[in-house]
Amino acid sequence: MPSSYLTREGYEKSEQELNFLRTVKRKEVAERLQDAMEDGELIENAEFEAAKNEQSFVEGRIKDLEILLANAHIIGEEENTQGIVKVGSKVTIKEEGHDPECYMIVGPAEANPLEDRISNESPIGHALINHKVGEKIKVETPGGAFEVEILNIE
Repeated sequence: MPSSYLTREGYEKSEQELNFLRTVKRKEVAERLQDAMEDGELIENAEFEAAKNEQSFVEGRIKDLEILLANAHIIGEEENTQGIVKVGSKVTIKEEGHDPECYMIVGPAEANPLEDRISNESPIGHALINHKVGEKIKVETPGGAFEVEILNIE
């Protein structure tokens, strides 16, 4: 199974969510199921169906988090001595005619463009990987291609 790239913060947040789901949410859902079963007719019991659906969702999310954490590779904790863009790098880029933009390259689980965190699997994140300051990179997107220059790497 391939590695999941997570920042230390993302890893800890996922661990907390997993712990909450295992200890609190499972218990809540089990109590809802029990209450719904005690209410009688299970065939036409909407509460029972809703509780079963929630239980399925919770168990699926627990499994997803377990896999994510078991395969996690913590990023952003080592120095970038080679000056090459990699997962965990903060990269400042400039497209001609636009202001410079700064992004952190993260794994898909933590990608959030509104927080300037882009996935290494996104078109721009993928294009930047393994390049250095001063290089001009062509980025292929579904909306068309464009070129950016790498101004800084942290």
